[in-house]
Amino acid sequence: MEQLDGGKALSFCGNNSSAYSVATGVLNNGCFVDALNLVPHVFLLFITFPILFIGWGSQSSKVQIHHNTWLHFPGHNMRWILTFLLLFVHVCEFAEGIVSNKVMGTNHLHLFVPAFMGFVAATTSVVYYHNIETSNFPKLLLVLFIYWVLAFITKSIKLWKFAEFNVGPQHLRFCITAMLVILYGLLMAVEINVIRVRKYVFFANPQKVKPPEDLQDLGVRFLQPFVNLLSKATYWWMNPLIIGAHKRPIELKKIGKLPIAMRALTNYLRLKDAYEDQRTPEDPDRAPSIWRSMYRAFGRPILLSSTFRYLADLLGFAGPLCISGIVRHLKAKNDDPTEGKMKETYLGVYFMSSTELLQNSSVLAVLLFLALILQRTFLQASYYVTIETGINMRGALLAMIYNKILRLSTSNMSMGEMTLGQINNLVAIETNQLMWFLFLCPNLWAMPVQIVMGVILLRHLLGWSAVVGASVIVLLAPVQYLIATKLADTQKNTLEHSTDRLKKTTEILKGIKLLKLYAWENIFCDSVEDTRGKELTSLKTFAFYTSMSIFMNAAIPIAAVLATFVTHHFINENGPEPSEAFAALALFHILVTPLFLLSTVVRFAVKALVSVQKLGEFLQSDEIGDDSWRNGDISVSFEAGKKPLGMTKAINRKQPMRYQMDNYEQPTRRQMRPSETEDVAVKVTGGSFTWGNNLLTLSDINIRIPTGQLTMIVGQVGCGKSSLLLAMLGEMQAIEGGVYWSKLPDSEVIHEGNISWSGAEESDEDNRSKNRNSVAYAAQKSWLLNATVEENITFGSPFSKQRYKAVIDACSLQPDIDLLPFGDQTEIGERGINLSGGQRQRICVARALYQNTNIVFLDDPFSALDIHLSDHLMQEGILKFLQDDKRTVVLVTHKLQYLIHADWIIAMKDGTVLREGTLKDIQTHDVELYDHWKTLMNRQDQELEKDIQQDSQTTLERKTLRRAFYSREAKSQIDDEDEEEEAEEEDDDNFSTTTNRRSKIPWKVCWCYLSSGGFFMVFLMVSSKLVKHSVIVAIDYWLANWTSSKNSSNATMTPAVKAEQNYYLSVFIVLCAAGITLCLITSLSVEFLGLSSATNLHHNLLNKIIHAPVRFFDITPLGQILNRFSADTNIIDQHIPPTLESLTRSTLLCLSAIGVIASITPFFLVALVPLAVAFYFIQKYFRVASKDLQDLDDSTQLPLLCHFSETAEGLTTIRAFRHEARFKQRMLELTDTNNTAYLFLSAANRWLEVRTDYLGAVIVLTAAAASIWSFHYGLPSGGLVGLGLTYALTVTNYLNWVVRNLADLEVQMAAVKKVNSFLGTESENYEGSMDASQVPENWPQEGEIKIQDLCVRYDPMLKPVLKHVNAYIKPGQKVGICGRTGSGKSSLSLALFNMVDIFEGKIVIDGIDICKLPLQTLRSRLSIILQDPVLFSGSIRFNLDPEKMCTDDRLWEALEIAQLKNMVKALPGGLDAVVTEGGENFSVGQRQLFCLARAFVRKSSILIMDEATASIDMATENILQKVVMTAFADRTVVTIAHRVHTILTADLVIVMKRGNIMEYDKPETLLEQEDGMFASFVKADM
Repeated sequence: MEQLDGGKALSFCGNNSSAYSVATGVLNNGCFVDALNLVPHVFLLFITFPILFIGWGSQSSKVQIHHNTWLHFPGHNMRWILTFLLLFVHVCEFAEGIVSNKVMGTNHLHLFVPAFMGFVAATTSVVYYHNIETSNFPKLLLVLFIYWVLAFITKSIKLWKFAEFNVGPQHLRFCITAMLVILYGLLMAVEINVIRVRKYVFFANPQKVKPPEDLQDLGVRFLQPFVNLLSKATYWWMNPLIIGAHKRPIELKKIGKLPIAMRALTNYLRLKDAYEDQRTPEDPDRAPSIWRSMYRAFGRPILLSSTFRYLADLLGFAGPLCISGIVRHLKAKNDDPTEGKMKETYLGVYFMSSTELLQNSSVLAVLLFLALILQRTFLQASYYVTIETGINMRGALLAMIYNKILRLSTSNMSMGEMTLGQINNLVAIETNQLMWFLFLCPNLWAMPVQIVMGVILLRHLLGWSAVVGASVIVLLAPVQYLIATKLADTQKNTLEHSTDRLKKTTEILKGIKLLKLYAWENIFCDSVEDTRGKELTSLKTFAFYTSMSIFMNAAIPIAAVLATFVTHHFINENGPEPSEAFAALALFHILVTPLFLLSTVVRFAVKALVSVQKLGEFLQSDEIGDDSWRNGDISVSFEAGKKPLGMTKAINRKQPMRYQMDNYEQPTRRQMRPSETEDVAVKVTGGSFTWGNNLLTLSDINIRIPTGQLTMIVGQVGCGKSSLLLAMLGEMQAIEGGVYWSKLPDSEVIHEGNISWSGAEESDEDNRSKNRNSVAYAAQKSWLLNATVEENITFGSPFSKQRYKAVIDACSLQPDIDLLPFGDQTEIGERGINLSGGQRQRICVARALYQNTNIVFLDDPFSALDIHLSDHLMQEGILKFLQDDKRTVVLVTHKLQYLIHADWIIAMKDGTVLREGTLKDIQTHDVELYDHWKTLMNRQDQELEKDIQQDSQTTLERKTLRRAFYSREAKSQIDDEDEEEEAEEEDDDNFSTTTNRRSKIPWKVCWCYLSSGGFFMVFLMVSSKLVKHSVIVAIDYWLANWTSSKNSSNATMTPAVKAEQNYYLSVFIVLCAAGITLCLITSLSVEFLGLSSATNLHHNLLNKIIHAPVRFFDITPLGQILNRFSADTNIIDQHIPPTLESLTRSTLLCLSAIGVIASITPFFLVALVPLAVAFYFIQKYFRVASKDLQDLDDSTQLPLLCHFSETAEGLTTIRAFRHEARFKQRMLELTDTNNTAYLFLSAANRWLEVRTDYLGAVIVLTAAAASIWSFHYGLPSGGLVGLGLTYALTVTNYLNWVVRNLADLEVQMAAVKKVNSFLGTESENYEGSMDASQVPENWPQEGEIKIQDLCVRYDPMLKPVLKHVNAYIKPGQKVGICGRTGSGKSSLSLALFNMVDIFEGKIVIDGIDICKLPLQTLRSRLSIILQDPVLFSGSIRFNLDPEKMCTDDRLWEALEIAQLKNMVKALPGGLDAVVTEGGENFSVGQRQLFCLARAFVRKSSILIMDEATASIDMATENILQKVVMTAFADRTVVTIAHRVHTILTADLVIVMKRGNIMEYDKPETLLEQEDGMFASFVKADM
């Protein structure tokens, strides 16, 4: 048995003779007791392995397909926690066994084998349990129950024997065994509890259990609440999602729905209850506190999170303590080897004391690893819980705000107490700030504890000198707070300047054609650059403060370390021990983070206070309702209304968006109408109404609206016609009197009830739903939803094809729909396509017509329509469509010629009713009024004739629409090459290309960004970063050498030693000072590199875009260009520099740490290879998934914000239609979608952080193991071991930042890429082949134009628009050009300015070929008036003459020619009067006249008028014609005619068709050709 190979032989009980003797009784042999302990473990393994293998084969498929079998048995979490504890205790037992074994002379396997087997068995038990649970097969749990009982019994025997042999709690093994007994006992109890609850055995009827509702719904993909504890802690369930993102992008379908507990509705109800509960009966008006209701609704998870946070923070201090222990014990082990430890033996084996185990450095290393893993798990759990709570709270707040918006009183909106801007801010800013505050609030109470603990530990390690260092940190915290507030202020400033710059840029882009034609682009460009300059100044300040903040963060720990060790040196002559020094260093690193964060948290707390105050004010503002008219006839309809509400609730639960309206088709509704005798639909008696400011808007109103007839309300502007409609709809406050709606028979109420409310929660909220039915209402100011045209018209009603078509024809929308790129499936509204006023209004009227309601209110539906359309709408829509249907129609209008159609007329004046009756009544009783109307009608008829002469406004609108789209379609053919490439690559389903594309880092774009910052700055940044990190490593290395150097000299302070110490000290001080300076330089260099990049990029972008050819603006949507100047520029200005800084810093920190560890213990490099591979894959997968999730979050946020602002704008319409419930439902859906995306994004961040943190912990473990191992071979000194471990600890903090910043930078670099793609656009050729000096000063003097064989196209890819045109225009001739739309008239005028691609032929003006001229010269010498008038914000003087070249007299003269002199004189400031953006403060006609004046100011001998008189009435136009003939008698005028009769007086007429000249002669000659084109045009026009 004895092997004499010098080593210890392997044997179970050790190899002294007595080991196997059982003389004293079997149980008194310690070895036998230990062997007995093996039995349960082996039993468990034998039984479970076959079950697991068989089970895995059959069940794996089941678990994969459905997650609906996931059930948690009772005590699920408890069991997991106990098992983890059990595993930990087994590890301790194992460690204790091995260490004790080393002390003894021979190997005693029985000391640690049972422990190892116990560990294996415990692991198996939990795997086994998990599998049983997922397959829901509780009978198999009996095996575990038996195991726990057996283990409990065997361990109890062991404990009893220990006690018999007086081994007590002072011995570690006794404590461990006692712990195990307790744990086994508890696990047994858990098992019994499962039997008690589920009754799966020993009971007759086992309990049937269904999985939670969420899991039965396969749409729920967010499984965090349902998975087991281990998966919860490590986010294991997210693996398929994140790894799958590599193959194909994550879409909304993939992230599914939210679990019920996280939906906005659930949380809204919680918050609302907490909010309403505070309203006591004694004090019903008291404003409930939002803070308290938030605490009540969401307090518990925050407390849970704070608990996790405290645990994590306390575990965080284990790091420094373990480091100090490891270094101390390594040295101690070197000094005295283990001797004379055999005293504590019982039962023939050695028992160690409880503290002894902790003096073993290997044990400490393992402990450090476990502490780190636990700390990180707790920290991430804390983050996750707060984020989830924050998201829940945001959902609840949004729902609360939305419900309030739907009940806001209209006066609040119109009187400006609550502007749209404020509401949008509440939604976009305040709720997010509260959410962020919740994310950060556990920090508020965790940080002070952390700081206090840290200072106490430092004091314990280094004495008072540490307190000096800590005070440096604490004293600098207020400075950081100051910097943080300054940053916020500067950001506000920057924002103001950038909005200003954006406004100017928008104006330039909208009027770009004009600027180019007048050669003014540089003037306007300079004004933008000027504003940009101001913005950059405040960005400089911003950059400075940011860099200060970064500098503080980096320099404070250095300063603290410096202060500490210098004081330590002077207080205790002796330097610190290495163990203390490095523990202190690690502690300082821990301390800095909370202090740096504290400033941010405090700032957020202040913001949150403000937000809550704003929210409170909003929730307390006035609501609509509580009016007296509610009481009219409620009782009857109440009964009718009650039943259906309950019914609705039941139906809608399952399908909330599908109203049960299919049974009410058109034909059936006819029979349900009230009997014809009840002829009044609405009546108002003695009503006085106000908008809530105590001024009566309407007084003494007595009217009735007859059922099924057409009522018209007429009167002057501002006499209260619209208010009357709103008063009937209940939007105004009734001071006295009331509005009575006729009652409905039961059948109809049911139908209404179903539309109105989808849940009982609201049933009591609003009795009016039973008091009147839904009214189809078209407001005066058209209101469109952000949806397709079809959705805007059907507005939630079921789609019926013939009805829809009839409505579209009545509103003559078909031609407009045909122009849209996707027909009636085109998105319109805020984010969609912008329609003109008339088109919008017709869609709103169509919506009112389409709705299946008895009553239709139309508020001035003709205001934006021209005469043909309004006639058609009146005839087809109102008289035919509505009247055939016997619907009650109330029409407000100014068009008196329609009065003959009215069944009932209400004439209003100054807020009261002047007359009410039929037209006949009024003709007989109030002749005066009738005559007044008659004269007005005549006048309207004259206007009518005028109108008919015009090419109607509608065709104009359609034309602009067509232009917008043709250009857009061309655009879509040549869309960004990038996007197309991406699409192609995604179409190849060949896996390799897709993976590559999605995980590449855009190096090219990064290089472009850096190089635009200037090479010197890049060099400075890179070099200073490298030097800084080298210096920081040098500081710590020097500290290691210094602390290790002095252990030889014990107490004797010889002069030589003293000199050496001083030398160490001085070098240390110099290094620290250098480090601090370098921190300053690097932080500044990064920020200013970013700033110069931003400056250059914006400058280049602006110049490129302003000098791009006009074609570019036709094919690039304005929004896309503006995005480059707003969002992308903002990212480049403010977001990239800090991300870049953070990325370089964390990467260099990690690299320097790994370098340090590797240089101290080269063995570490071997372990590094697998770690690096793991890290590479983690970051690769995460970056792709994170980018997708971020896109999803952004793209789901926009619709939500839009929905809010839409609702606030269309409140009256929504309430008239009674569609509140549908809109609430939509809001909840949008909120949930956005919250799902955000939840997944934050869960993905947790996924990443848990993984990188575990990697970091493994790095610490390997570093520690490598150091301990190499220390045995006498390699590193104690100080260096400490240094290596301290660095390994920092790696854990920075690894995840590397990946997060990489992902962020990748997203942000997209902005640079987009800007870059615009920098590639070709500019126009501004130079020309002649020098500007060669052109005569007064060219063109004569104004002679020769067009020779001219061919023109807009783009080399497109067909020519002018084909071989020849013409000759003599000096001073007046030429008219006419032709159908698209015949090339306007292209000809653009060709004169060289704005289009002239690829053949030439135009010669006064002997010079215009293609050879510099563009600036050419365009500044000609004048043009465009068809759509463009004015810029500024003064009138600036609009007429931005170059400031002319005298005032000249300007006045031009205004006089344009018939504007008197009007401008009347304005305050005369020529310096303000013009608002787009000239909104003048009418369209006036704007057109200003444009004429602008052309007259420039006295050029050639004037081109491009359909310039289209928007001016006849009288003014005639004057203009005369003026042009007189003022321009000696100049050449080319008129492109919109209406042919304007060019009958011209000297020469050119008729064009499809880019060719068809006829070319004097107008008289052309008129004589009866079948000529010109003659036919004139005929059609007359």
